[in-house]
Amino acid sequence: MEKTYSIKEVADYFNLPISTIRYYDKKGLLPFVSKNEAGYRVFSESDFGFIKTICCLKDTGMPISDIRTYIELCMQGTPSITKRRSMLQQHKQNVIKQQEILTNNLKEIDVKINRYASKESKNIISAQIKFVKDEKRDLHLKDPFL
Repeated sequence: MEKTYSIKEVADYFNLPISTIRYYDKKGLLPFVSKNEAGYRVFSESDFGFIKTICCLKDTGMPISDIRTYIELCMQGTPSITKRRSMLQQHKQNVIKQQEILTNNLKEIDVKINRYASKESKNIISAQIKFVKDEKRDLHLKDPFL
């Protein structure tokens, strides 16, 4: 006989709060999960693959409603393969755009880190503060520095 898993075991495995799994179920993301005679969710090995995909899609910014649509398509079996592939291709493009944004933001963070690590950091920052103070004064705006 194959093993079944409790909601706590699944939560621990995926490092999720139990409340998140319950929320996913309430939102229709877990139609593949069975319940026992007492009404408790019972998970099987095959459920782990779906949950892994749900976590991946959620972690990469796919809205819950789209994840639900994707899971519903999965439950339709092979006739929905083309629709699922199309959904995932679009999502992949969204993730790539987000990666580009993050890469650009990391470059800005590196500029700041390098500036603060420079031997000239105090002079650079002092010059920037002076520029801002002069600009605000010339525009009759409040000095933002303490």
